[in-house]
Amino acid sequence: MVRIQLKGKAMKKGTAPRIAKIAARVLDNPQSSKPAKIVAASALTQSKAPAEQTSKRVATVASHILQDDRFGKDAKTLAASVLAQKE
Repeated sequence: MVRIQLKGKAMKKGTAPRIAKIAARVLDNPQSSKPAKIVAASALTQSKAPAEQTSKRVATVASHILQDDRFGKDAKTLAASVLAQKE
């Protein structure tokens, strides 16, 4: 995990193990949508390489997921996680 300093408090960057498990489950499910798989792949990449940042394309997909009620809890959790990695 990479630590950043924000107003005197250290924040961890990188994907938590719980989020990585959700990402693996989404990627493993053949019924998962393409946008869900995109954010899952990004979250899983960030779990192995915490210095990686979310790309503009993935951030756009994640934003769409958060605004669309058709996506489930797992997709929204992953979308929020990858947006948290965006600088």
